[in-house]
Amino acid sequence: MLNFTCYPTFFILVGIPGLENGHEWISTCFCIFYLLALLGNITLIGVISASPGLHKPMFILLSLLASNDTLLCTSFTPKMLCIYWFNARLISFDACLLQMFCIHSFTSIESGLLLAMALDRYIAICQPLRYGSVMTNSLIEKLVIVFLVRAVVLVGPCLIMIKRFTAFKTNIIAHSYCEHMAVVKLAAADIRVNSAWGLMVAFTITGTDLLIIIISYIMIFRAVISLKSKESRLKAFNTCTPHICVFLTLYTLAIFSFLSHRYGHGIPPYIHIILSDMYLLVPSMLNPFVYGLKTNQIREQAWKVFGKY
Repeated sequence: MLNFTCYPTFFILVGIPGLENGHEWISTCFCIFYLLALLGNITLIGVISASPGLHKPMFILLSLLASNDTLLCTSFTPKMLCIYWFNARLISFDACLLQMFCIHSFTSIESGLLLAMALDRYIAICQPLRYGSVMTNSLIEKLVIVFLVRAVVLVGPCLIMIKRFTAFKTNIIAHSYCEHMAVVKLAAADIRVNSAWGLMVAFTITGTDLLIIIISYIMIFRAVISLKSKESRLKAFNTCTPHICVFLTLYTLAIFSFLSHRYGHGIPPYIHIILSDMYLLVPSMLNPFVYGLKTNQIREQAWKVFGKY
């Protein structure tokens, strides 16, 4: 469907072009990832909510991260599975923009929460005497408001600029969900402003948060190395290393996704799309296990909560 005189009433999501014969096993893997993400994050939210002893900044941040991960993977996975299983490829224009806003907003909030958790660990390890006065529930509320406002202010204009396009070359999106640049590339217009804004948003959020997280963990490792007890050092390393692996996975895949849409012309589309899907699903699946179940207090409370039933 070519040469729309205005924006189309619906888009057609392709899924993973080039791997149509593998949609069955790919969708099975993604479904398992999604169910594990739901199970882990909902369990984490339930345990923290039901345990008054866990109503502290660190655990509140964990529950917020779990809530955000649940919303993030739910914003695109059910529709993606419908494409693979039922060939339900149509999505209305407004629903596509809503999905785009949710995906990019929740990933922005995810990055902010990981930043807040890194700062929480930094204060707890490097400045333990100030932890109680600095990390308060009031500070958490303010940080969440900042992350929400940042997401709306930076992601919102992407939708407004897409709505201003007067013509589209096609309504076929070569992707499994409504990603910003995948939709922008369909416009029969100059898209340089949209591309520049999207790149600016990506590096404002990802670049700033990642830089602060890296600095925080460098300071944490410096403090850990100076500990006299070998057991304490190993315990701190065992706690921090999985965290680093998770956020490096998230940010590496995120940066690849941002750049490959603009400069990865030699990369096969199916590689870009699979990695983009993994970038949204895998961290949401791993976070509750890496950040939650490896924490002794949460494991103990989980046994108490489930022991009642």
